[in-house]
Amino acid sequence: MASLARMRLSRVALLPVVFLAVCVLPFAAASPWAALVLLLPLGAAVWVLRVGVDVDDAAITTHGLLGQRRVAWDDLAGIRVGRNARLRLVTTGGREVQLPVLRARDLPRLAGWSGGRIDVPQPPAG
Repeated sequence: MASLARMRLSRVALLPVVFLAVCVLPFAAASPWAALVLLLPLGAAVWVLRVGVDVDDAAITTHGLLGQRRVAWDDLAGIRVGRNARLRLVTTGGREVQLPVLRARDLPRLAGWSGGRIDVPQPPAG
């Protein structure tokens, strides 16, 4: 049986989205066209609920607002830590795929999910 690990944003991130919806409600009530402003909190809520990373026995799948990218373990060359400790998968073809909710602090957890396919560098002793 295949194992699946999921990493998503905390549902607590929906609290600012609710606050945004409450703040734009008076403006949205002003006219029918202004009601389009309500699409902002709706889009933010969809983003919070959708964005994430799935790790299974075959691949790592990243989920964005509008789509997803799947990188098979055989196509993975490594992981790069970028600005603000954001993680990116580096494929054997040289393409980089951002891991949207994972940071450098999550590398040990990602290594555990990978079943030994990803190594976490240890800090130098001393």
